[in-house]
Amino acid sequence: MNHEAGRRPPAGRVIDRASPTDQVSLATDVGPAPMQVGAVVILADGPEFDLSTIEAAITGRLPTVARLRQRLVRVPLGHGRPYWVDDAEFDIGRHLRRMVCPPPGDEQALLELAADLVTRPLPWSRPLWSALLVTALNDGGAALIVVFHHVLADGIGGLAVLAALADGMPATVAGPFPEPAPAARELVVDAWRSRLRALRRLPRIMASVLPVLGDMAARPTRAERSSLNRPTGPRRRLAVVRSDLTRIHQVCHREGATINDAVLAAVVGALSTLLAGRGERLGTVVVSMPVSTRRTTTATQLGNHTGVLPVRIPADTDAVGNLARIAAITRASKVSKQTASAGAVGPLFRALGAVGAIAWFMNHQRMVHTFVTNLRGPAEPLRLGGATVSAVLPVSATTGNVTVAFAALSYAGSLIVTVIADPDLVPDMSALTASLRDEFNALTAG
Repeated sequence: MNHEAGRRPPAGRVIDRASPTDQVSLATDVGPAPMQVGAVVILADGPEFDLSTIEAAITGRLPTVARLRQRLVRVPLGHGRPYWVDDAEFDIGRHLRRMVCPPPGDEQALLELAADLVTRPLPWSRPLWSALLVTALNDGGAALIVVFHHVLADGIGGLAVLAALADGMPATVAGPFPEPAPAARELVVDAWRSRLRALRRLPRIMASVLPVLGDMAARPTRAERSSLNRPTGPRRRLAVVRSDLTRIHQVCHREGATINDAVLAAVVGALSTLLAGRGERLGTVVVSMPVSTRRTTTATQLGNHTGVLPVRIPADTDAVGNLARIAAITRASKVSKQTASAGAVGPLFRALGAVGAIAWFMNHQRMVHTFVTNLRGPAEPLRLGGATVSAVLPVSATTGNVTVAFAALSYAGSLIVTVIADPDLVPDMSALTASLRDEFNALTAG
């Protein structure tokens, strides 16, 4: 029996609510595949490699990431937004498991496991994450597949969690666990205080949001019809393309571009080639890019802090030739501040959800063709339980009628791009992956 469960909550404590941006993740989690993201952490074999040590390292550092031992509680009408509370029944065995990789134990077999895990809904009765330690890879190493619900962390937050679990990070003094849940009266009072604060901030919020919405209305990003937009099902398939980060930096410096511009050029080139093979041609590809409102974060500051930047890019099968144009387009988009805060559009999604129309809206949207996420990871390899992390493969989510999305991560000298798609709607995914690899090879060849 946990004797701390009956403790009274401290006076004046802050109730940890889901943010307005988190609410968007919750509102849009209505498709056949859950709004979950993750990573495949490749662990190199070596003399210090030991599975029990890795498990012990993860278990020992969990208290430094409070969110990993908290569950999200939905509340009745009038009690405010959902809130995070310590899970008094937390059991690491429900979240961290071992599994032998199915034959042949190669990267594709590992990716199939990750696709299965990321599309398996996490139970809301406990913390919204899971991890699978995969052994018997054909190179002698192992891998850790980690999955979060998007409401727990965005991409930068996920990297912060990984860094917090890694070897050599300073220990954080954790408070008493579990803290008692707030009473209903506390929730109501806190909700009204939050509403009053929001009313006081309303003029400032409207002053920042209205120009953005006006700019977007003046320059609509309605996407041309194509086979890239069809209602997706529950299955996903993953593929990975790697490129040399130093060579990408060199070509970007020469063209006045960023790593993100290079990723966009390669993705648009590969999609243009894919559509040409299907007998289709687009004038432009509309890409939705999450734009973080923070450059860095820590494992104690999770949740979602992103805006959305839709970018209309000329469809071209030549990534090198398109790079300078894309750099100019993304610079102009950022200067015009054509970035919509996910929190600002939250009321729209919640209203659609209230009338049961959000799934229809997402399955019929004509705003974007694809999602592209780009994250900057550590420049030097991490270590976990004594094992070297040789690679981190990011896994993003695809929702609604977006059949294929891309997640890029810079890590220890490599640029890794994961393609995630509905295999029933993208049966030519191998051709897409090959085209994406060709585009990156062309970029680094110059």
